[in-house]
Amino acid sequence: MDTAARLLRLLSLLQTRPHWDGAELASRLEITPRTVRRDVTRLRSLGYPVDADAGHGGGYHLGHGGRLPPLLLDDEEAVAIAVGLQVATTTTISGVEEAAIAALAKLHQVLPIRLREQVTAITGSTIQLPRGDLPSVDSEVLVALAAGCRRTEGIRFGYRNHAGQESERSVEPFHIVHTGRRWYLVARDRDRDAWRTFRIDRIAAPTLTGHRYRFDDPPDPVALVAEGTGIVPWEIEARVLVHANAEVVVQAFPPGEGVLEAVDETSCVLRFGAGELAPLVAHAARIPWEFEVLAPEGLREAIRELGERLTRATARTPASARGGGS
Repeated sequence: MDTAARLLRLLSLLQTRPHWDGAELASRLEITPRTVRRDVTRLRSLGYPVDADAGHGGGYHLGHGGRLPPLLLDDEEAVAIAVGLQVATTTTISGVEEAAIAALAKLHQVLPIRLREQVTAITGSTIQLPRGDLPSVDSEVLVALAAGCRRTEGIRFGYRNHAGQESERSVEPFHIVHTGRRWYLVARDRDRDAWRTFRIDRIAAPTLTGHRYRFDDPPDPVALVAEGTGIVPWEIEARVLVHANAEVVVQAFPPGEGVLEAVDETSCVLRFGAGELAPLVAHAARIPWEFEVLAPEGLREAIRELGERLTRATARTPASARGGGS
C-alpha cells in the first residue's frame, strides 16, 4: 500500500471510533507503530487535527477543527447515504432540508452512473405518506445532543414538559431514539439521579458542560422510551399474558405499541396503556395468539362483552337473506 492510500485508510479508521490505540492502528494498517507516528505527522501537516494521548497506552483520535476528513464509502454505503439524504429533504428535523438537498447534489456529481441509477430507481419508486402535524426538531439541537452522546459529555438545556412547565436540566446523555414520529433523548438526570426520556422538540439551547462520565449499568434506551411513551402518560395500564414467544410477539407489537416482558420460552407479558377501556379492547383484539387478561378487571369484562356482541351479530340471519322470495 503506497503512502497516499495508507493515509486515506488511516483517516477512515480514525473516523470510525473516538479513540484508537497506536499498536492496534499499526496492526490494522500492517505497518509499524513508528510508521503510524510518521503518518499522523503527515496528516497534521495537511491540516487534519489528529490528537495524541500521552502516557503509557496512549493512542490517537480526531480532534476538532482543521479540514474535514474525506469520507471513504463503498457502493452500498454511498447508495444508503444518497437515499437517506433524499428522505431528509422531507424530514421533521427543521433546518436540514436545504442542507440535505445541497449534499445530495454534491454526492450525485461524484456517484458512478451505475450507483446513480440505483438511487434513482429506489427514490423514484418510493412514495412517502403524509406525516401529519408532527412537531419539528431543530437540527442544531439534535447535533448538540448527539455530540454529547458520542463524547459522553454532560449537557444542560431548558425543557418544557407536557403541561408547559419550564425547567433547567443537567443530564448525562446516553442515546437518541426515533420512534418514527418523534425524537427522544435518553439520559441520566443528574439532579434527580434517575434515568429520564426527553422529547427533543421540547429541548431548548443545549450546552455541553465539559463534564465527562461513564455508565456502569445503562438501561435499554428503546425499552425506556417505550415505557415512557406507551405506559406512563396513561391513566389505565393493561397487562396481558400472551401464550407465544416474546421474540415472535414483538414482531406484531414493536416497542411503540407495547412493552414486552418474557416469562419463558412460550409466553410473555404485554403491557400497554390508554386513557379509557375502548382503545385497550381494540389493542387486545389485535393479539393473534391465545392470551389472558391479567389487569385491569374492567378490561376483562369489556372484552367479554365485545365477544358476546360479536357472537350475537354472527348468529343473526340478515333480513335480505330471509324468505328468499320476491
